[in-house]
Amino acid sequence: MATKAMRRLREATVLKADKSRHEETTAWCNRDLVPLSPSRRTWGWFNFFGAQSLGALNIATWQTPNTFLTQGMSVGQAMAIIVVSRFIVSFFACVIAWCGLTWHVGFTVQNRFTWGLRGSYIPLLQRCLLNFIWTAIQCWNGGRLVEVCLTAIWPSFQRIPNTLPASVPTTTSQMAGFIVFWVVSFPFLFIRPERYKKPFFISSVGCGIAMLAMLIWSLSVAKGVGPVFYQGQDVPSTSRWSISWLMMAGLNQAIGQKAAGITNESDFSRYSSNHRAFVIGTVSVQWVVGVLVSLGGLVTTAACQIIYGEIWWNPPDLMMVMMDRGNGSSASRAGVFFLSFAFAFAILFQNVCGNAVAGGIDLAGLFPRYIDIRRGAILTFMTIWIIQPWQLINRAATFVTVLSSFSVFLAPLMGVMICDYFFIRRQKIKLSHLYNPEDSDYWFTNGFNWRVIPCWIAGWAPTIGGLIVSAGKIKSAPDALYQLYYTAFFTGLSISFVLFYTVNLVFPIKGPGEFDEYDDWATFTPKEAQKLGIMPHQDAEELAHIGFGASGYRRRAPQIQGVKELELGEAETEGMPTEPEKVKG
Repeated sequence: MATKAMRRLREATVLKADKSRHEETTAWCNRDLVPLSPSRRTWGWFNFFGAQSLGALNIATWQTPNTFLTQGMSVGQAMAIIVVSRFIVSFFACVIAWCGLTWHVGFTVQNRFTWGLRGSYIPLLQRCLLNFIWTAIQCWNGGRLVEVCLTAIWPSFQRIPNTLPASVPTTTSQMAGFIVFWVVSFPFLFIRPERYKKPFFISSVGCGIAMLAMLIWSLSVAKGVGPVFYQGQDVPSTSRWSISWLMMAGLNQAIGQKAAGITNESDFSRYSSNHRAFVIGTVSVQWVVGVLVSLGGLVTTAACQIIYGEIWWNPPDLMMVMMDRGNGSSASRAGVFFLSFAFAFAILFQNVCGNAVAGGIDLAGLFPRYIDIRRGAILTFMTIWIIQPWQLINRAATFVTVLSSFSVFLAPLMGVMICDYFFIRRQKIKLSHLYNPEDSDYWFTNGFNWRVIPCWIAGWAPTIGGLIVSAGKIKSAPDALYQLYYTAFFTGLSISFVLFYTVNLVFPIKGPGEFDEYDDWATFTPKEAQKLGIMPHQDAEELAHIGFGASGYRRRAPQIQGVKELELGEAETEGMPTEPEKVKG
């Protein structure tokens, strides 16, 4: 009886493949992991602009200068760090995304040709952990904005008695805002990434207008900016570090905050209709909008310094002050409501797409038979209650610092990814070998590429000591440990890149620079296939115009140019389509 129940449970949880579309569900493949067909690549440059804007039009970017000014840097030095770091982030985002733009596979599958089919679980597990934690933290930040919204509607909401026990480091009103944000966010998990275009547009435009309105209002009321905007360099004479090292540490920190998003850019670049769309949409936001938002946050805060006599870096706290100082008037409450609503809506979609959906894609790579993007996103969102972000935000400041410094591990990961794809394989991969371990060049040794693991470890080994002493605030540690940590992104990426290239020269891999002769997955349009030197799928022209969201194709045997058509069996000669060849796994 128990065995029968378990069998039924397994049958219910295994992902169903649409036979009419010749979809497959194996140990290495499901609908969300295969190379995307042209019908699913629907994002243009403005869609990427909207998606990337959600990573720039948020509270974290708005208050970024605060970190650097409190360390004694001048406004010019703080903004210089932001400009340079944003340029570096833009560059590496495009580099990492190039594989997805060309071959239309995501980070989950991209790592299989570098780490091996089984070895790819190592970077996937890192990404899953980060997605779980960042989803929880962003959900808590969104909940704080919902609390502001509810207070703007009902001023008495903030005065609700705290019924939570002393062991819970939050209040009833904050928890209520968090629950509302979580519930409102949940339905958006059922939307597939192909359909995110309109929500991206609405949320990014709404948040941009709110930030601009906040900036204009503060300047018009204050008639200028406060002393903080003219703050010069003020590094204490007792400081252990010179301004050069402080700026280097700030640069590493600013890049590290975006490192998690850079590593999985292929998960979203594969939805692009062309290369140019992704590059224009990404660079215009990461480098231009991100810089302007940080500057706008600094100017607004400086202006509010004149209005309220204090510095309020955190927008939710500033909005509460705006209502209090406005004596709870309907005008001040209405303004604060729309501001906080726009901020919250932007965080909602940034969290759903950038964290929950990304987590769903990574989980789909770990359990392809049972998890697709939707199920994975739901699971990622459910872990929020296990992680309990109110504990992390309100108590574990050190933990959040460590989390922001996770680039110590991600930079070496990017180093081996860039080296392998661009310099070892020369941007050529075999898509068919990514989904079938049998005779696959990417199986290596029992599914692991032994070359990559020591190179990745060598990248973070020199900097992990600095992370430990910085998080533990161990002042007696040698300067060298801190200095290596302050250059962790550049050091880790460079070491892993050089070592991996050297190891592959000494121990060459099988089939570098090779690719499939035939588009077996119906991935490319005829024009794309011609550019790559691949024989297009015989249904490529038809599939490029299939209705939105369809993913069906007929797998046929390749026809080598100059050779007669291969015999496909009696069913084919009678005009009937042959059964698709099943991917083994």
